[in-house]
Amino acid sequence: QVQLVESGGGLVQAGGSLRLSCAVSGRTLSSYAMGWFRQAPGKGREFVAAITRSGDSTKYGDTVKGRFTISRDNAKNTVYLQMNSLKHEDTAVYYCAATLWAVATTPGGYNYWGQGTQVTVSS
Repeated sequence: QVQLVESGGGLVQAGGSLRLSCAVSGRTLSSYAMGWFRQAPGKGREFVAAITRSGDSTKYGDTVKGRFTISRDNAKNTVYLQMNSLKHEDTAVYYCAATLWAVATTPGGYNYWGQGTQVTVSS
């Protein structure tokens, strides 16, 4: 059974940066395409970014394009989300997800989820 553990969330001022990490255990990371989603209070789970197994292709949600960067280090079994120019509306719980299928932009496309990490951006 694969396990995903997110870290790196916290409180940051608008305009600041954070880097989230997702550590994967139980199976080699290279088996999975990976994604990041977020969920703000009272809202549905929103697609943030995704990356292919090899890391040669990425996708981003429109609201984060140009500000966030997803990357992976298969040797370290870790996926990252670099978040720059943060805005108050980026405040949410951020979830890491893994899929044995192709990269997806909807939650239903993922098999495994982490517990989430809170990101709060003060305005």
